[in-house]
Amino acid sequence: MMKCKLFFAIFLLPACASYAQQTLLEKGDTVRNIELPLATIRESKGGRLDDFLGKKITKKTLARLNQGQDIPQMLTSLSSVVSYSDAGVGTGYTGVRIRGADLTRINVTMNGIPVNDAESQATYFVNTPDMLSSAQQIEVSKGVGISKSGVGNFGAGIAINNLDIHYLEPMFMYQTDFGSFGTFKNTLKASTGLLQEKFVATVRLSTIQSKGFIERSQSNLKAAQFTAKYAIDRNTQLIFNYMKGYEKTGQAWNGVPQDSLQTNRTYNELGLKSDGSYYDNQTDNYGQDYYQLFLDRQLNKHWAIGSILFYTKGKGFYEEYKTFQDYKDYGLSPYQPTPDTSFLTTDLIRQLWLNNDFYGFKMYATYLSKKLDAGFYFNANQYNGKHFGEIVWAQQGISEGYRWYDLFAKKSEMNGYSMLDYRPANYLSIFADMQIRDVRYLLNGFRRNPTLRHDLHFTFFNPKIKGTFKNQHHLASLLIGIAQKEPNRDDIEAGQQFLPKPEKLLNTELTYQYRTRNGMNFQANVFGMFYKDQLVLTGKINDVGAYTRSNIDKSYRVGVELEFRYVSESKWVELMANVAISQNKILNFIEFVDDYDMGIQIEKRYQQTDISFSPNVVAGGRLSFFPFVRRSKSLLQNCSLDLLPKFVGRQYLDNTSNTDRSIQSYFVGDMVVNTPVRFQRNSILNIRMGVYNVFNRRYEGNGYTFSYIYNQQQTTQNYYYPQAGVRWMLGFGITL
Repeated sequence: MMKCKLFFAIFLLPACASYAQQTLLEKGDTVRNIELPLATIRESKGGRLDDFLGKKITKKTLARLNQGQDIPQMLTSLSSVVSYSDAGVGTGYTGVRIRGADLTRINVTMNGIPVNDAESQATYFVNTPDMLSSAQQIEVSKGVGISKSGVGNFGAGIAINNLDIHYLEPMFMYQTDFGSFGTFKNTLKASTGLLQEKFVATVRLSTIQSKGFIERSQSNLKAAQFTAKYAIDRNTQLIFNYMKGYEKTGQAWNGVPQDSLQTNRTYNELGLKSDGSYYDNQTDNYGQDYYQLFLDRQLNKHWAIGSILFYTKGKGFYEEYKTFQDYKDYGLSPYQPTPDTSFLTTDLIRQLWLNNDFYGFKMYATYLSKKLDAGFYFNANQYNGKHFGEIVWAQQGISEGYRWYDLFAKKSEMNGYSMLDYRPANYLSIFADMQIRDVRYLLNGFRRNPTLRHDLHFTFFNPKIKGTFKNQHHLASLLIGIAQKEPNRDDIEAGQQFLPKPEKLLNTELTYQYRTRNGMNFQANVFGMFYKDQLVLTGKINDVGAYTRSNIDKSYRVGVELEFRYVSESKWVELMANVAISQNKILNFIEFVDDYDMGIQIEKRYQQTDISFSPNVVAGGRLSFFPFVRRSKSLLQNCSLDLLPKFVGRQYLDNTSNTDRSIQSYFVGDMVVNTPVRFQRNSILNIRMGVYNVFNRRYEGNGYTFSYIYNQQQTTQNYYYPQAGVRWMLGFGITL
């Protein structure tokens, strides 16, 4: 009890800081105009380049394009972004890579709060269904980023604002979308509007269902969100956000063997039983609850203080049918029904469970003046995770409910950082970001290695500095930053002898922007990302025979990102186009190949190879038409047509630069038409239609590979994740 009181006392000390102009101090303005906590807004200002080239996706754009796809698909129009879906239709398990960095290296925050799983370091968007229907903005940063985009940022950052509390009047909205592969999305949302200049609340209920493109890759997703804001006085506000997500998805994560791509692109081997049929509940089941509380206090026109208190609860399992399982792998002796009969294996159904709690707080103070922005931040969080496995059914020899492992992990972190943005002149700014992370990670065994214990401690100092020159039409900046990252749970399972080292990254970003008066904007960004001890898959096996990532001495990513934006004077045409050209290399790479003839692993050495899943060319953008935007009296004033092309170059499945182990380049395009009809001042009937992969391309979004030697012959097996061909979605919505 004493600990709880102390915790809440710490929370209530300060109140969140932010970019609050003096005009926001007028009565009611805090509630009317601030959609994020004050601290989050002010924090995001420090050292940020002007964003006129689409590095963020606004609420308006999200509302036009959201037809049930997950966040990775929504980001495909941005530069250096590659997305994919296990089920092939953008629902269920989805993934994204930015500059080749996957979701274990992309720091995701929701309203400034960490979303990445503490142990795997990945983000699973399937656990937050239809968050796009509440999202106010999604912003993407690349490279190490500044600390505001996440203290664990190692390749890119995704910052999501889903505090849907901006309505001044009561509102009711219902939207349904349906289409190919049995996909349905239903969203119900309502808001109180602003009451007595002090209180506003919004609630959302969502369901998404899809059969998926891949066999037995169905999705059944449910979500609820409640957000409320109360203005205690004209300088203080309290925000509460609760979001619940639940998913049940068919397992499609094994992919499709290469030899099946031409004959059966929807093949799914998971759940195959001994009799040749498929288990009907080969599913992933997981629920997650987010509790977030923000307190903001504007002290004067210069200073603001604040706190965030958060708690995330996750619990779920995946269930699978397994054939010919060795009793010894479950800590059991062979089954002997009679003295003369013995069985070494059995078929069974098992559940692998995860039950975790993640909680913490954030406190900070910011200062804003004409020449200086400063912010001081402290964060503390803790993760407690239970890992256990249970037998649901066994053909013989194992009782129902048998738990063969029951493990615990604890990870705590404290970090602090300060950001200073000094402007000695109107055309010049100098930005510094100094960050310290302290991580303690206690692991009490692993599923395949239950006796292995680790008590690890990491301390990282991650500085960044940036200089910016700008005038009316030009902006140039140079950023140099360092990031360091601890290994994840799978890396650490390697054992005592092969315990991996933390990864280190030196990042440089040289940026030039040019803005014209006639709506044309251009940006060129030259980047270098130089790694020390980067963790990559090499084919090497760990102490328990599982493939594990290994540290490599030197690797790098260098390239240029070109972005262009044009908005016509009439406002009826908007064009965003981008292309990223890069080289992504590993120096002195060693591949490990299983030799079953000799019972060993052999080594193959390469002087320089390409980093896996890092295409040399990625291009995309968005072309939007608003044909009636200048007709103020037209019922179709907000009608729009969006065209979204995407090209992704060849991606290698491993780090050997072998084209036989790669994903072919592809070019795809999507089209979305919106026809909102305003029949009263605040009443809108919306009809929209999306056509995805309009060219009906046969392509793969992701994959993996492994090789082995048997009978003196090397065999390579590639698995891929095919994406659906042309598909459509039709939606109807009403807002009152």
